[in-house]
Amino acid sequence: WIGGGANQTAMLEVFGASSSLFAQMIAVDVLVANLWMAFLLYWAAKPEKIDKLFKADSTAIYELRDKIADFRSKIMTIPSLAQTMTILGVGFGITGVSHLIADWIAPIISSDYPALKQYSLDSTFFWIVVIATTAGLALSFTKARNLEGAGASRLGSAFLYVLVATIGMQMDLGAVLDNPILFLIGILWMFFHILIMLLVAWLIKAPFFYVAVGSQANVGGAASAPIVASAFDASLAPVGVLLAVLGYAVGTYGAYLCGLMMQAISIG
Repeated sequence: WIGGGANQTAMLEVFGASSSLFAQMIAVDVLVANLWMAFLLYWAAKPEKIDKLFKADSTAIYELRDKIADFRSKIMTIPSLAQTMTILGVGFGITGVSHLIADWIAPIISSDYPALKQYSLDSTFFWIVVIATTAGLALSFTKARNLEGAGASRLGSAFLYVLVATIGMQMDLGAVLDNPILFLIGILWMFFHILIMLLVAWLIKAPFFYVAVGSQANVGGAASAPIVASAFDASLAPVGVLLAVLGYAVGTYGAYLCGLMMQAISIG
Protein backbone atom coordinates (compact mmCIF):
# COMPACT_ATOMS: atom_id res chain seq x y z
CA TRP A 1 0.00 0.00 0.00
CA ILE A 2 2.71 2.43 -1.10
CA GLY A 3 2.06 4.86 -3.91
CA GLY A 4 -1.55 3.88 -4.52
CA GLY A 5 -3.31 1.38 -6.73
CA ALA A 6 -0.69 1.43 -9.50
CA ASN A 7 1.98 0.08 -7.17
CA GLN A 8 -0.44 -2.47 -5.73
CA THR A 9 -1.10 -3.73 -9.25
CA ALA A 10 2.63 -3.95 -9.94
CA MET A 11 3.24 -5.96 -6.77
CA LEU A 12 0.32 -8.26 -7.61
CA GLU A 13 2.09 -9.20 -10.84
CA VAL A 14 5.56 -9.39 -9.31
CA PHE A 15 4.68 -11.60 -6.34
CA GLY A 16 1.80 -13.49 -7.92
CA ALA A 17 -0.61 -12.70 -5.10
CA SER A 18 -4.19 -14.00 -4.95
CA SER A 19 -6.44 -12.11 -7.36
CA SER A 20 -9.40 -12.47 -4.98
CA LEU A 21 -7.37 -11.01 -2.09
CA PHE A 22 -6.25 -8.21 -4.39
CA ALA A 23 -9.88 -7.39 -5.21
CA GLN A 24 -10.65 -7.16 -1.49
CA MET A 25 -7.61 -4.99 -0.74
CA ILE A 26 -8.55 -2.59 -3.53
CA ALA A 27 -11.88 -2.07 -1.77
CA VAL A 28 -10.11 -1.47 1.54
CA ASP A 29 -7.71 0.92 -0.19
CA VAL A 30 -10.53 2.95 -1.74
CA LEU A 31 -12.72 3.15 1.35
CA VAL A 32 -10.09 3.71 4.05
CA ALA A 33 -7.85 6.03 2.02
CA ASN A 34 -10.81 8.15 0.90
CA LEU A 35 -11.97 8.63 4.49
CA TRP A 36 -8.54 10.10 5.26
CA MET A 37 -8.71 12.19 2.09
CA ALA A 38 -12.04 13.66 3.20
CA PHE A 39 -10.40 14.74 6.47
CA LEU A 40 -7.52 16.36 4.57
CA LEU A 41 -9.85 18.25 2.25
CA TYR A 42 -11.81 19.57 5.23
CA TRP A 43 -8.72 20.95 6.95
CA ALA A 44 -7.19 22.19 3.69
CA ALA A 45 -9.73 25.01 3.82
CA LYS A 46 -8.35 26.20 7.17
CA PRO A 47 -4.75 24.99 7.55
CA GLU A 48 -3.85 27.94 9.77
CA LYS A 49 -5.19 26.16 12.87
CA ILE A 50 -2.99 23.10 12.39
CA ASP A 51 0.00 25.20 11.34
CA LYS A 52 -0.40 27.18 14.55
CA LEU A 53 -0.50 23.94 16.53
CA PHE A 54 2.66 22.72 14.78
CA LYS A 55 4.25 26.20 15.12
CA ALA A 56 4.93 25.94 11.41
CA ASP A 57 5.99 28.76 9.12
CA SER A 58 3.99 28.53 5.89
CA THR A 59 6.09 31.15 4.10
CA ALA A 60 7.82 28.38 2.17
CA ILE A 61 4.46 27.34 0.71
CA TYR A 62 3.92 30.74 -0.85
CA GLU A 63 7.50 30.81 -2.13
CA LEU A 64 6.98 27.38 -3.65
CA ARG A 65 3.74 28.51 -5.23
CA ASP A 66 5.49 31.48 -6.85
CA LYS A 67 8.38 29.32 -8.09
CA ILE A 68 6.00 26.84 -9.68
CA ALA A 69 3.98 29.59 -11.29
CA ASP A 70 7.18 31.10 -12.67
CA PHE A 71 8.44 27.75 -14.01
CA ARG A 72 5.10 26.91 -15.61
CA SER A 73 4.86 30.35 -17.22
CA LYS A 74 8.23 29.73 -18.88
CA ILE A 75 7.43 26.29 -20.29
CA MET A 76 3.65 26.40 -20.80
CA THR A 77 2.56 26.36 -24.41
CA ILE A 78 -0.41 25.35 -26.52
CA PRO A 79 0.59 21.77 -27.42
CA SER A 80 1.17 21.13 -31.08
CA LEU A 81 0.67 17.76 -32.75
CA ALA A 82 4.44 17.28 -32.82
CA GLN A 83 4.73 17.90 -29.07
CA THR A 84 1.85 15.55 -28.27
CA MET A 85 3.38 12.85 -30.44
CA THR A 86 6.74 13.44 -28.75
CA ILE A 87 5.18 12.93 -25.31
CA LEU A 88 3.45 9.75 -26.46
CA GLY A 89 6.64 8.63 -28.20
CA VAL A 90 8.72 9.06 -25.06
CA GLY A 91 6.14 7.26 -22.93
CA PHE A 92 5.55 4.33 -25.26
CA GLY A 93 9.23 4.27 -26.23
CA ILE A 94 10.35 3.80 -22.62
CA THR A 95 7.65 1.16 -22.17
CA GLY A 96 8.83 -0.68 -25.29
CA VAL A 97 12.49 -0.58 -24.24
CA SER A 98 11.49 -1.75 -20.76
CA HIS A 99 9.68 -4.73 -22.29
CA LEU A 100 12.67 -5.50 -24.52
CA ILE A 101 15.20 -5.45 -21.67
CA ALA A 102 12.87 -7.30 -19.28
CA ASP A 103 12.26 -10.07 -21.83
CA TRP A 104 16.04 -10.49 -22.02
CA ILE A 105 16.93 -10.24 -18.31
CA ALA A 106 14.14 -12.34 -16.74
CA PRO A 107 14.83 -15.60 -18.67
CA ILE A 108 18.56 -15.32 -17.95
CA ILE A 109 17.92 -14.99 -14.22
CA SER A 110 15.37 -17.80 -14.32
CA SER A 111 17.75 -20.26 -16.03
CA ASP A 112 21.20 -19.20 -14.81
CA TYR A 113 20.50 -17.77 -11.35
CA PRO A 114 17.62 -19.80 -9.87
CA ALA A 115 18.51 -18.63 -6.35
CA LEU A 116 17.24 -15.16 -7.28
CA LYS A 117 13.74 -16.46 -7.94
CA GLN A 118 12.91 -16.07 -4.25
CA TYR A 119 13.33 -12.31 -4.77
CA SER A 120 10.97 -12.35 -7.80
CA LEU A 121 13.86 -11.20 -9.99
CA ASP A 122 12.77 -13.69 -12.64
CA SER A 123 9.53 -11.75 -13.09
CA THR A 124 9.34 -9.95 -16.41
CA PHE A 125 6.81 -7.48 -15.06
CA PHE A 126 9.13 -6.57 -12.18
CA TRP A 127 11.86 -5.52 -14.59
CA ILE A 128 9.40 -3.63 -16.79
CA VAL A 129 8.25 -1.52 -13.83
CA VAL A 130 11.74 -0.93 -12.43
CA ILE A 131 13.29 -0.01 -15.78
CA ALA A 132 10.40 2.29 -16.77
CA THR A 133 10.44 3.98 -13.37
CA THR A 134 14.19 4.49 -13.40
CA ALA A 135 14.16 5.81 -16.98
CA GLY A 136 11.39 8.26 -16.12
CA LEU A 137 13.32 9.56 -13.13
CA ALA A 138 16.47 9.90 -15.22
CA LEU A 139 14.65 11.89 -17.92
CA SER A 140 13.36 14.32 -15.28
CA PHE A 141 16.93 15.62 -15.02
CA THR A 142 17.10 16.32 -18.76
CA LYS A 143 15.34 18.75 -21.09
CA ALA A 144 12.58 16.16 -21.42
CA ARG A 145 11.06 17.64 -18.27
CA ASN A 146 10.02 20.65 -20.37
CA LEU A 147 7.44 18.41 -22.04
CA GLU A 148 5.37 19.19 -18.96
CA GLY A 149 4.67 22.54 -20.59
CA ALA A 150 2.95 20.74 -23.47
CA GLY A 151 0.77 18.67 -21.17
CA ALA A 152 2.86 15.60 -20.27
CA SER A 153 1.17 15.27 -16.87
CA ARG A 154 -2.26 15.69 -18.43
CA LEU A 155 -1.70 12.81 -20.84
CA GLY A 156 -0.12 10.76 -18.07
CA SER A 157 -3.13 11.36 -15.85
CA ALA A 158 -5.47 10.25 -18.64
CA PHE A 159 -3.67 6.92 -18.86
CA LEU A 160 -3.60 6.74 -15.09
CA TYR A 161 -7.39 7.01 -14.94
CA VAL A 162 -7.59 4.10 -17.40
CA LEU A 163 -5.42 2.12 -14.99
CA VAL A 164 -7.54 3.19 -12.00
CA ALA A 165 -10.71 2.15 -13.84
CA THR A 166 -9.15 -1.21 -14.65
CA ILE A 167 -8.23 -1.68 -11.00
CA GLY A 168 -11.69 -0.59 -9.88
CA MET A 169 -13.34 -3.26 -12.03
CA GLN A 170 -11.53 -5.85 -9.91
CA MET A 171 -12.88 -4.45 -6.64
CA ASP A 172 -15.21 -6.80 -4.80
CA LEU A 173 -17.08 -5.09 -1.96
CA GLY A 174 -19.10 -8.21 -1.25
CA ALA A 175 -15.95 -10.26 -0.74
CA VAL A 176 -14.64 -7.72 1.75
CA LEU A 177 -17.72 -8.22 3.90
CA ASP A 178 -16.81 -11.90 4.03
CA ASN A 179 -13.39 -10.94 5.41
CA PRO A 180 -13.94 -7.81 7.56
CA ILE A 181 -10.59 -8.24 9.30
CA LEU A 182 -9.06 -6.64 6.21
CA PHE A 183 -10.76 -3.37 7.11
CA LEU A 184 -9.15 -3.52 10.55
CA ILE A 185 -5.77 -4.12 8.92
CA GLY A 186 -6.32 -1.18 6.56
CA ILE A 187 -7.38 1.12 9.38
CA LEU A 188 -4.39 0.04 11.48
CA TRP A 189 -1.99 0.73 8.61
CA MET A 190 -3.56 4.10 8.02
CA PHE A 191 -3.42 4.92 11.72
CA PHE A 192 0.35 4.41 11.84
CA HIS A 193 0.78 6.36 8.60
CA ILE A 194 -1.17 9.32 9.99
CA LEU A 195 0.58 9.13 13.37
CA ILE A 196 4.05 9.18 11.81
CA MET A 197 3.17 11.97 9.37
CA LEU A 198 1.77 14.22 12.10
CA LEU A 199 4.56 13.43 14.55
CA VAL A 200 7.30 14.22 12.05
CA ALA A 201 5.48 17.38 10.94
CA TRP A 202 5.26 18.52 14.56
CA LEU A 203 8.94 17.75 15.21
CA ILE A 204 10.23 19.60 12.13
CA LYS A 205 7.47 22.26 12.27
CA ALA A 206 6.32 21.46 8.72
CA PRO A 207 3.25 23.22 7.30
CA PHE A 208 0.11 21.10 7.09
CA PHE A 209 0.23 21.43 3.30
CA TYR A 210 3.23 19.09 3.15
CA VAL A 211 1.54 16.62 5.49
CA ALA A 212 -1.66 16.51 3.43
CA VAL A 213 -0.16 16.37 -0.04
CA GLY A 214 2.72 14.10 0.98
CA SER A 215 0.27 11.69 2.59
CA GLN A 216 -1.98 11.51 -0.46
CA ALA A 217 1.02 11.10 -2.73
CA ASN A 218 1.86 7.94 -0.78
CA VAL A 219 -1.55 6.37 -0.25
CA GLY A 220 -3.60 7.88 -3.07
CA GLY A 221 -1.23 8.64 -5.91
CA ALA A 222 -1.65 11.02 -8.83
CA ALA A 223 -5.42 10.64 -8.85
CA SER A 224 -5.89 12.37 -5.49
CA ALA A 225 -2.69 14.22 -4.49
CA PRO A 226 -3.29 17.10 -6.97
CA ILE A 227 -6.87 17.44 -5.69
CA VAL A 228 -5.65 17.89 -2.12
CA ALA A 229 -2.91 20.30 -3.25
CA SER A 230 -5.38 22.42 -5.22
CA ALA A 231 -7.65 22.58 -2.16
CA PHE A 232 -4.94 24.73 -0.56
CA ASP A 233 -4.31 26.79 -3.69
CA ALA A 234 -5.14 26.02 -7.32
CA SER A 235 -1.63 26.94 -8.44
CA LEU A 236 -0.17 24.26 -6.14
CA ALA A 237 -1.83 21.35 -8.00
CA PRO A 238 1.44 20.57 -9.89
CA VAL A 239 3.12 19.96 -6.52
CA GLY A 240 0.61 17.19 -5.93
CA VAL A 241 1.41 15.71 -9.33
CA LEU A 242 5.16 15.81 -8.71
CA LEU A 243 4.91 14.31 -5.23
CA ALA A 244 2.58 11.61 -6.54
CA VAL A 245 5.09 10.70 -9.24
CA LEU A 246 7.77 10.53 -6.55
CA GLY A 247 5.38 8.38 -4.49
CA TYR A 248 4.97 5.98 -7.41
CA ALA A 249 8.73 5.81 -7.91
CA VAL A 250 9.51 5.23 -4.24
CA GLY A 251 6.58 2.83 -4.04
CA THR A 252 8.00 0.65 -6.80
CA TYR A 253 11.18 0.02 -4.81
CA GLY A 254 9.69 0.33 -1.32
CA ALA A 255 6.79 -2.04 -1.91
CA TYR A 256 9.12 -4.60 -3.47
CA LEU A 257 11.48 -4.46 -0.48
CA CYS A 258 8.52 -4.74 1.91
CA GLY A 259 7.30 -7.77 -0.03
CA LEU A 260 10.70 -9.44 0.32
CA MET A 261 10.75 -8.76 4.07
CA MET A 262 7.27 -10.22 4.48
CA GLN A 263 8.28 -13.29 2.48
CA ALA A 264 11.35 -13.75 4.67
CA ILE A 265 9.21 -13.53 7.83
CA SER A 266 6.64 -15.94 6.40
CA ILE A 267 9.26 -18.48 5.34
CA GLY A 268 11.18 -18.04 8.59
